[in-house]
Amino acid sequence: VFQGRILARRLVGQETRYEVEVKTPYRHRFPLVPWEYMWVPNTCGCPPLREGGEYLLMARRHVNYERTLNRILLQDDGYARPWTPREDRLVWEAARHC
Repeated sequence: VFQGRILARRLVGQETRYEVEVKTPYRHRFPLVPWEYMWVPNTCGCPPLREGGEYLLMARRHVNYERTLNRILLQDDGYARPWTPREDRLVWEAARHC
């Protein structure tokens, strides 16, 4: 779970790749660097992430069977909401209980 700002969007094959500036990592089981590529397994624009927008994102790390691909993947059941101070407060409160 992290707060990120969408810097760019690009369609690559049947997927969408977002360039994301990682603003605040809340909870992560793998290291995040200040700029990451986040992949969405469709090209329909779902979820609707606009360039320049800040979002609270819950993505997962995807490593393929051969271990040749290691990326951040925002799946259909992932969480992507516009970032607000209220969302920030809710995430920090939930982190105390988890």
